[in-house]
Amino acid sequence: MLLYNIAENGALRKVTKVDFNENKVFLIDDFKTLYLWVGSKASKKKKDLSIKRTEKLKDQKEKLVKIQIINQNQEFGAFLAIMDILKKGFKSVESIEKRPELEIEFEGTMELIEAGIDPDFETEITLLAHKLSQESHSYEGLCNKLAKLQMDFLKGKGKASEKEIKKKYEEIYKSSSTYDELCWLISELSKFLEKKF
Repeated sequence: MLLYNIAENGALRKVTKVDFNENKVFLIDDFKTLYLWVGSKASKKKKDLSIKRTEKLKDQKEKLVKIQIINQNQEFGAFLAIMDILKKGFKSVESIEKRPELEIEFEGTMELIEAGIDPDFETEITLLAHKLSQESHSYEGLCNKLAKLQMDFLKGKGKASEKEIKKKYEEIYKSSSTYDELCWLISELSKFLEKKF
């Protein structure tokens, strides 16, 4: 089960519990049904954007799911049964669903290039990430490389202290990112820094 708070602009923010605040809109995805809970004082704009966002999410699903719009104080059916669980929440967002692993789409990207399509920014990142993944760096080495790049991006090239880089490295190492995810993030940040400097 995935829980989201929907912002005023329609953006989804993952949450670990639902507080059923009258000004908020929550999306609860139990993989068979998308429940859209609407607070009684949520703005019309937020409601409309929430419905659009939910329909878009439904279209992205591989399996057929239904949408149920539930207004505050008019809860019914299966939703009533899960309200207490939603209020109590889950310990962490990770425990709700295993995050899908990022895969570097090198073959597909090469097919597009060979078909004569000009490389865009994402294509450049994909090619760089693939090259990096083939260089046999250690996991720790990639974490360290990403930590340095992130600090360069935040503070300016060469301005971060060793202590700051080490702290950032530990955060990245504990995040349990996959090898390919690290390669992608390093490549993406490298490209951004290239443009920045």
